[in-house]
Amino acid sequence: MNRNLFYLFLLILASCGKGVLESPKVFFAGEIVNPTSEYVVLLKDDIKIDSVKLDANNRFSFELDSVTNGLHNFSHAPEYQYIYLEQGDSIQIRLNTMDFDESLVFTGDNDQINNFLISIFLSNEEEEKKIRSTYFKLDPAAFEHKIEELRSEKLNTLKQLTHEGEISSEALHLAEISINYTYYNYKEVYPFEHRKRTGNKLKSDLTKDFYAYRKDLNFNKEHLTYLKPYYNFVKSHFKNISYFGCEKQCGVEDEKVINQLHFNRHKLSLIDSLVEEKNLKDNLFRNVAMEYLLKGADTEKNNEIFINDFLIRSQNNKHIGEIKELYEGIRNMQPQKEIPNLLVTDMEGNKVSLIDIAKNKKVAFYFWSGENRGGNKRYFKDVVKRANNLASTNKDYVFIGINYKTDAATWKGMIENSNLDKQYQFKAEDFDELAKTLIFHQRNKCIITDDAKIVDGFTTMWAANL
Repeated sequence: MNRNLFYLFLLILASCGKGVLESPKVFFAGEIVNPTSEYVVLLKDDIKIDSVKLDANNRFSFELDSVTNGLHNFSHAPEYQYIYLEQGDSIQIRLNTMDFDESLVFTGDNDQINNFLISIFLSNEEEEKKIRSTYFKLDPAAFEHKIEELRSEKLNTLKQLTHEGEISSEALHLAEISINYTYYNYKEVYPFEHRKRTGNKLKSDLTKDFYAYRKDLNFNKEHLTYLKPYYNFVKSHFKNISYFGCEKQCGVEDEKVINQLHFNRHKLSLIDSLVEEKNLKDNLFRNVAMEYLLKGADTEKNNEIFINDFLIRSQNNKHIGEIKELYEGIRNMQPQKEIPNLLVTDMEGNKVSLIDIAKNKKVAFYFWSGENRGGNKRYFKDVVKRANNLASTNKDYVFIGINYKTDAATWKGMIENSNLDKQYQFKAEDFDELAKTLIFHQRNKCIITDDAKIVDGFTTMWAANL
C-alpha cells in the first residue's frame, strides 16, 4: 500500500512538473543602460502587445499569459530589434543604447537562437559594406560564387548550433529563412548595383541558375510577412521583375525608367496578381505608393491616375488612410500652390506662418536638427555652408532655416555659435505636423517659393535650381 501511494505521489509530482513546464506564460525582462526613452514596447508583427515603463534602475519586465510562437519586436525609441519568443519562455536581455545592437545579449530560454539572430544581423551589416564596395563589381558567376560562400557559411554555423542545444523546428526555419533571403536579396539587386558601379548593361539572364531559388517562391506565408530579410527581398524581387518585364513597354532610356507612372502601376499589377497574403500585399502596395509619391517628380495628373489605380486595387488596404493623406499633402505642394499655412516659432518666441515669412520675396527653405545622433550636428554645419554659398550667388533669394527636434536652448545656442541671421531662423515645435504638412521625408529637403507660391516643393539643398 505504501509503495502504491509512493508511485501515486510520483505520478502527481510528474504531472505537476509537466504542467509547469508547459505553462504558456512568458516572462521577458531586462536592463537598458543609458536609456533614451522611458518605455519598452513589445510588438508582434506591427501590432503592439504591451508596453512597460523602466523602473528606477532602468529595468523592465513583461509577464504575458501567452504568445504566438515566432518573431516579435521590442522597441526602445528610437531603436528596435527582433526577439524570438515561444510559449513558456523566460528570457532576459541587457543592452547599452550607445551601441544598441552590438551590446544586446540574451539569456534564458531560446537565448541561442536569439543571440544567433542578432549575430547574423551584425555580421550582415559588416558584409554589406564589402558586397557593395567590391562584390557588386564582379561578373555574375564570380558574384554568385561569393554570395553562395557567405550563405553556406551562415547555414553551417546554424547547423553547428542545432547540435549544441535544443532549438525548435519553428526557430530553425526562421533562422534559415533569414539567412537565405538576405543573400537572395543581393541577387535581386545585383543587375542594378552592378550597372551603377561598372556601367555594364543590365541583363535579366545572368547565369543558368542565378535565380534558381525563384522556382520555390511563395508569397503567401503569413509568418514571414514581417521578417525584414524576407520583406526586403520581396520588394527587390518585384522591382527586378517589373523592370525587366516592362523594359520595352514602360519607356526605358539609357536603362532608366522614364515613365514612372507606368512602371509603378506595373508593379501594383504584379503584386496584385502574385500575392494573396493580405498583410504582405497591403505593405507592398504601401511601399510602391510611398516610393512613387514621395519622389514628387511626376505631374499632378499622373499622381491622380496612380492614386485612382491604387484605390481600385486596395479598397480594404489597412494603409489606405495614410496614403490618401500623403496624396493630399503632395497635391498641396505642387507648383503655383500657396505654401501651407504652417506655424513656426521665431527667436523671440512668436508664432509666425510660412505664408507670412514667404510673402513678397523669393525664399529657399532648408531644414536642420540639433539632435546629437545620426550626424545631425555635422549636417547642420554642411547645410549652413551650402546655404551661405547659394546665397552668395543668388542675391535675390532669402534662405530660411527651419529647425526641428531640438530643445529651445540648444537651438538658440547653435544659431548664436554659427553667426546665423536670427531673423531668418525658425523652429517647428511639432515634427509630425511638419513632416505631414510639408512632406518632409529627407533632411536635405529644400522648398523654393516666390511670393509664397511654390516653385519646387521637392528639391534638395544640393539639387536646388535657383
